[in-house]
Amino acid sequence: MGRQQDPTSEDAPRSDRKRHRVFASWYPGRAAAMDRGGFAAYRDRFLAGLSGQVLEIGAGSGLNFTHYPPEVERVVAVEPEARMRELARQAAAEASVPVEVVDGVAEDLSSFAGQFDAAVCSLVLCSVPDQCAALAQLRSVLRRQEGSEVGEVRLLEHVRADGRKLAGVQRALDATVWPWIGAGCHCSRDLTKAIAPAGLAVKSAERFKFPPTGPTMPTSPHMLITAVPERRADPGRRG
Repeated sequence: MGRQQDPTSEDAPRSDRKRHRVFASWYPGRAAAMDRGGFAAYRDRFLAGLSGQVLEIGAGSGLNFTHYPPEVERVVAVEPEARMRELARQAAAEASVPVEVVDGVAEDLSSFAGQFDAAVCSLVLCSVPDQCAALAQLRSVLRRQEGSEVGEVRLLEHVRADGRKLAGVQRALDATVWPWIGAGCHCSRDLTKAIAPAGLAVKSAERFKFPPTGPTMPTSPHMLITAVPERRADPGRRG
């Protein structure tokens, strides 16, 4: 599984770098506003019950850091975008658990293989080049015991709508303007179809709308998912 090119690196096309810098200039404020509007409660539920060593990918500005329970001994937070990474390091200084912020991308976590009790990501898989590759990498960082991975993967993501009408709108947006607005974000991805091919099995899943009131937006459908390694799954298969 090869490393995907980091769109924020100097080797990436200039248009991609500019788009991600623009996104990084406004998204932290938008994410903080979401938390004030109630999304912070979902972060609490997303991270509740974790313990030991945790890897977080796509940490952004570090909004998850204050929500980790005290049983977590250490968090390694991976963030590829330089401005976001600096904000995350500032947030780490205020966190109640030890947090180390590092550069990296979701599609190459080989340096962390087998080191963690849990792996988490929130509002990340909408924009990675390959959801299944990223999920397989998350699985790979889980500790091994008696030849198999132990631990779990936690996901908090906006997803494809259940209803045909909204799902059609999402697909149309993804085919036109949405990836440019959101620096690679897609609003019509079916996250559930990428889990089994990555060698994971769903332990629990919950759908919810956010914001809970007001007009339904293309990114309103969300899911909270806990997945565990599934030894019978084939990481090379695509669903």
